[in-house]
Amino acid sequence: MTAGSTPAAASIPALKVSDAALDAALSKDLDGLPRRVNDHFNNAGDMVNFVIVGSEQQVQSALTAAEWHTADRDDKQAVLNAIVQTYKKEDYLAMPMSTLYLFGRPQDFGYEQAEAYSVVASRHHFRLWKAPFTWKGQTVWVGAGTHDIGFEKDQRNGKVTHKIDPAVDGERDNIGASLQKAGKVRSMAYYLPPNPVQEAKNATGGGYHSDGRMLVIFLQ
Repeated sequence: MTAGSTPAAASIPALKVSDAALDAALSKDLDGLPRRVNDHFNNAGDMVNFVIVGSEQQVQSALTAAEWHTADRDDKQAVLNAIVQTYKKEDYLAMPMSTLYLFGRPQDFGYEQAEAYSVVASRHHFRLWKAPFTWKGQTVWVGAGTHDIGFEKDQRNGKVTHKIDPAVDGERDNIGASLQKAGKVRSMAYYLPPNPVQEAKNATGGGYHSDGRMLVIFLQ
């Protein structure tokens, strides 16, 4: 295990990543992406750490195959859904996530992955935004992924919030590995943009670190 890694990160299968350089036009568009998302107070937060190239249908099909679940949109709906799932004796796997912003708008989709009994405290999750550009006619999706591992104080208001694993590259690679395992990836490549994020805090004040690279995933 390397310094700063976690057991979860260490258990992620090795990714089959291409060494070929990205297309120049795509690289230029990735260079222009914001490096971090922000909350509704405009506090900078999670880093942009992966990109998916594919249609909305491809993305949804791939994530379903990789056993990712769409998150509920708000707490009220989550409570109702939890009651229904309990009544049906089914597992609740759609814990809501907060709204964050990129390109001046909320996420288009939120996905998560967890064991039903631990989803409240521990889950893999990410948010996706449709990019304002395409590549060779294909839709580009920009993502920010983190792994919730417990709770801590929200530095904005003193309330309790989720604590993330500070080694955020583990979640980036976990997302890629899950799609690769599901057989939905045509190719993947790491890309290091200018002015990469390597040490920062999320919008609630939790620190994290990264090698600064984005994982670019091309779907089948």
